[in-house]
Amino acid sequence: MLETLEYWLVVAVATVLGRMPRALARLFARGIACGVYLSLGRLRHVGQRNLELALPNLSLATRTEILRSVYLHLAWQLVEFCRMPRYTPENTRKWIRTEGLEHYLAAQAKAKGVLIVTGHLGAWELSSFYHSMMGHPMGMVIRRLDNRKLDAFVNRIRCLHGNYVLHKDDFGRGLLTAMRKGRTVGILMDTNMTPPQGEFVNFFGIPACTATGLAHVARKTGAVALPGFMLWDPAARQYVLRFGPEIEIPHTDDVAADILKGTQRCTSEIETWIRRAPGQWLWIHRRWKTRPPGEPRIY
Repeated sequence: MLETLEYWLVVAVATVLGRMPRALARLFARGIACGVYLSLGRLRHVGQRNLELALPNLSLATRTEILRSVYLHLAWQLVEFCRMPRYTPENTRKWIRTEGLEHYLAAQAKAKGVLIVTGHLGAWELSSFYHSMMGHPMGMVIRRLDNRKLDAFVNRIRCLHGNYVLHKDDFGRGLLTAMRKGRTVGILMDTNMTPPQGEFVNFFGIPACTATGLAHVARKTGAVALPGFMLWDPAARQYVLRFGPEIEIPHTDDVAADILKGTQRCTSEIETWIRRAPGQWLWIHRRWKTRPPGEPRIY
């Protein structure tokens, strides 16, 4: 009963936000974000702790401004997700564009598969949706929602233009199959992991347990690892889906070293993009929760 109530509550909110004028929906969502920011102190403290660790040279006022921006951009992403079923190439032309598409097309032309290195930065849900709407469907590695009705509802929207999902609890085989067929799959690589699924690499100068699956698959199949992020450009008042140059994954006789170096390169790339728009990354996630043996807890 609780799952059913939760499902219909989400559907009702999504319907209302989806039908509102975009500016009004953003204003409404901003109010929700302010309420969450003020009421959920635990998340706020996690964000402040992360910013203190990763960007220690910034003043407290600047870090607080960044954290508030995070909530604002999450609210905006909620609005975009609720409105995505209405989006077409025509009605999004003025406020969404792509840069660096040549990097993606060159990677795709190699026909060995493309692994999009991405994270919880900017409008990550809108990015894969928009890419598929423009004729480039892709797979997405996601975690199943506990509420299966809600999971099906969310995935139905994600996959309106040919996208498909690979569930995190059993994605290895599907990921290898996708690469062998020359497909594209996006992987969010900026979440905390635990050994043996993750290895420690530097992220903002702090050891962070990071998923190594992408580097494993890229090395095994020859797939291209390519950074891709959709960021809000406040000057142009547009979302911009940007693809960067290929991230080289080493391929030597030392497999373990190759995987570690490849994972570090992908993580360093994500950090570079976060530094360009720190107010658009999910600082409220406990990214450094898993610690190397003997190190004290951070949170």
